[in-house]
This record gives sequence, C-alpha cells and structure tokens, in this order.
Amino acid sequence: MIIMKSEATKEEVASVVKEIKKFGLKADVSRGEFRTVIGLIGDERRADFSHFATLPGVKEAFMVESPYKLISKEYGKRFDGEGERRQIRVGDVTIGGDELAIIAGPCTVEGKSQLFRIAEEVKKAGAQILRGGIFKPRSSVHSFQGLGANGREGAEEALRWLYEAGQRFEMPVVTEVRGEAQIDLVASYADIIQVGARNMYNQDLLASVARAGKPVFFKRHFGAGIDEFLSFAEYMAAEGNKDIILCERGILPLGKGKNYTRYTLDLSAIPAIQKETYLPVVADPSHATGRRDLIFNMSCAAVAAGASGLMIEAHYDPSEAMVDGMQMITPDELKEVISACRKIHKLVAAKNEAKVVNG
Repeated sequence: MIIMKSEATKEEVASVVKEIKKFGLKADVSRGEFRTVIGLIGDERRADFSHFATLPGVKEAFMVESPYKLISKEYGKRFDGEGERRQIRVGDVTIGGDELAIIAGPCTVEGKSQLFRIAEEVKKAGAQILRGGIFKPRSSVHSFQGLGANGREGAEEALRWLYEAGQRFEMPVVTEVRGEAQIDLVASYADIIQVGARNMYNQDLLASVARAGKPVFFKRHFGAGIDEFLSFAEYMAAEGNKDIILCERGILPLGKGKNYTRYTLDLSAIPAIQKETYLPVVADPSHATGRRDLIFNMSCAAVAAGASGLMIEAHYDPSEAMVDGMQMITPDELKEVISACRKIHKLVAAKNEAKVVNG
C-alpha cells in the first residue's frame, strides 16, 4: 500500500502508478477527501518498496499482510471515507448503513402476475429490495432451470418483468448470473448482480461481473473458509469494484446435521468477517436452513450476530412454488421477521455505539 501526501498532485499520483506498472503490477487508486491511497495488485515480491517511498508525493509505502488487501479493514481505515463499514447505495436503499436492509422475493420468477403479486406483498411487509431468480443453478439437470433456460428472448422477458416490478413498487432488484455470457443482459435490467455459492470460485466470472459496474451480491460457497471467501471477493475489488455485498448462506453440515437443515448457518462468520473487512455482510437464512419454520429464529440470530441485512425467499403460497417451496415464507410471516429483526438491529447498533463512546 502506498499512501500519498495530502498535497500530492495528480501528476505525482500518475508517476507512482507508472512506476508500479514497471514492476508488472496493477494499481488500485482510491481518492479520498483528504488523501489518495494506492493498492498494489499482483505478485508484490517483484516490487521495491524502498523505491516507492522515495517518489515525489509519497508519504509512506508498506506491505499489508493479508491475501485480501484491497477489502481489508486496514486498507479501509487508511483510506478516508471507508470507515468501519462501506455503505453501498442502491436507489434509495443503503446496505451497510444504519438501517437493516431486507431483500425478499420468490426463489424463481415463474410468471409476470406471480412476480408482481409477490413484489407488492413483500413491499408492504417492509422489504426494500426485490429478488427473483431467472437463471437458476440447479443440482439436477432435470430440475426447473428458471425462465432463463428458454433462451435469450425468454430470459429478457423475465428480466423485463423483474425490472418493471421494481419500478412499480419502488424497489431495486437483484438476480443471479450463472455465466459470463449473461452479464451484459442482466446488468441492463438489474440493480445488483448476484454471484451464487456455486460460482464463488469462478475467477473469470467474478472479474467480468465486477467490470459491469453494478454492486455485486456475493455468496459464500458452502465448503469455503472465510479466508477463501474474502480472497475471491478480492478478485472483484482488483477490477476496481468495491461495491461488494458479502452473503453468509450456510456451510455443509456435519454428521447427521444434514437430516435436520439444508446447511448450517455459520453465525460466527458474520462478526468474524466484519473484523477482517469493511464490506457489509448479510445473511440468507432461507438457503441455510431449507426450512420455513426456522427462518424467523435464524433471521433474528443473524441480525444479533451483526448482519447488515437479510435475503429471504417469500411467496404468497409456498406450496405452489416450482422451486424451493419448503424454504419460502409468506409475506405475513416476512412482516413478523422484519419487525423483530429491526428491533434487534437497533439494540445491536446501540451497543456498538456505546462501545465506541466508552473507548
């Protein structure tokens, strides 16, 4: 990391970037209100930090001992403007801010009337962001793959419905991409692009999604450690996109645990990740539990653990849903979840503020 002096000129910053590139590295330039910080991307063993420290306009140059440097807490603290947590603004909604962000909607978009009815009802329940799957990554090739499987025309029609529902009910929308070929199409309709758990390790997809310039909803793979999760988020930050929303959606259960829940919601991962990075962390209790009767409890627990938001699957009649009906709750149930979780969120926020005041 190279920290420029507050009075450093644009020419001096450009000169440092030029020197970095001489070592075969890329530069991530973050300009704050009071200073500019330059992060090095690539094999830093090639670099001569003593040389960088002597360049005009440079205040200091040092190594960050982390495999995910650009999203590290240390980088955020050094760069004025990041603070403890990055706030990602999407429409009128802020993720990582003072208010708990609620993302809700059907697991998959099945039709226009179904989507619009659900959108209206989750909005009334208190959700601020609408989700809806169009390209569905399924375990079995014989399962319903979403309307995106009907070719570009079918995918675009479903994306248009999602966009129109978001516009009508004043909610930003999020949907998943499964491959690089879908990114441009999805980015033209969605406010947030989701990268699902199965694609967490797909480096090319991550880089391409980051370059689309939209906030990314990034889910942890069910077999990934926290260090892996953050290291792969770094691939997107290295492309210049730090609007990354990290999602804990459950890890593989041990022993007989798989007989009771779909996955294990790793609650401890939420505060652990927040100690490592300034990126906001949300939880997905729907995929983690796979059971609608557990959504209320695990949503409350996730918020108590410090989650900045929740992604919850909802449907007016879960028994009718073509995909994952067993883990979807009704809008009335969603309203109860949101009410309880917002109270918990306020208590957690008040406790954190007290810690700051008391040192």
